[in-house]
Amino acid sequence: MHGWKKRSLVFVMATVLVCTTTGFSALAQDQELKDDITAEGMIVDFVLLRPLGIVATAVGTVFFIASLPFSVPTGSAGKAFHKLVGEPAGFTFARPLGQVDY
Repeated sequence: MHGWKKRSLVFVMATVLVCTTTGFSALAQDQELKDDITAEGMIVDFVLLRPLGIVATAVGTVFFIASLPFSVPTGSAGKAFHKLVGEPAGFTFARPLGQVDY
């Protein structure tokens, strides 16, 4: 039974990876061809990119907190916060729906 669960998890992860990268390239091509925001772009942004952005912000926050013992003494805590938390949060919460070129 354990082997079945492991194979299922690998299959789901591979499927998500393929679907995610396909969606990004399709959306990127759409944005290159048109400057206006489409309904399809808004849907992909809302359903796929925003949830991934929330996850990226949460993961970045965890890594930022874990990196504090190393970044505070070197004075790079501000840069670490910006890269690990600020940029994903800005991508997720501070751009118009459907606008990917942030």
